[in-house]
Amino acid sequence: MSGFEFVFSLFGLILGLALAEGLGGLARALKASHRVRIGWPTALLGLFVSCDVVTFWMYGWAVRDLIPISWPVLFGGFLVTATYYVAASLVFPDDPEEWTDLTAHFDKHRRKVIGALLLCNAALVATVLALDGMPELTLRRAVVTWSFFPVAALAIATKDRRVAVACLLWLIALYPLSAVWH
Repeated sequence: MSGFEFVFSLFGLILGLALAEGLGGLARALKASHRVRIGWPTALLGLFVSCDVVTFWMYGWAVRDLIPISWPVLFGGFLVTATYYVAASLVFPDDPEEWTDLTAHFDKHRRKVIGALLLCNAALVATVLALDGMPELTLRRAVVTWSFFPVAALAIATKDRRVAVACLLWLIALYPLSAVWH
């Protein structure tokens, strides 16, 4: 087993649990959908978290040769993946039937969830910059990577749910855009 496989077995486990937590929340909400309105904001927040967890997992693979095996790397990776898990657990309520409309739950938790993902992405970018230096700034990188931060910050800061939803739509669109724009 390589050092990367050793370290990433922990990270992969926690990231997998984060995905399972988000999907479990969605399943509970769908089962209660005869009594509870899920709403677009909550669905988009769940999709955003899932996309970001999967993307973080892919970045882990992409930087595998750069990651030194050490206590700070292991603990830092644990903090980031644990943050993903907590964020995923906040997207849907534990008991959806306690809410008549999950948009109210979205309003209560979106800042924490998006803020957690903003921190995770900042940690990822800082780590990649520290390990590999500053890559050339291209239009693709400016849009796909760097637009994430101000748009996520706006989604956290705004009081207008429509603006937050528009930010989520932009953030979600970045994932397929990054896959097709080379």
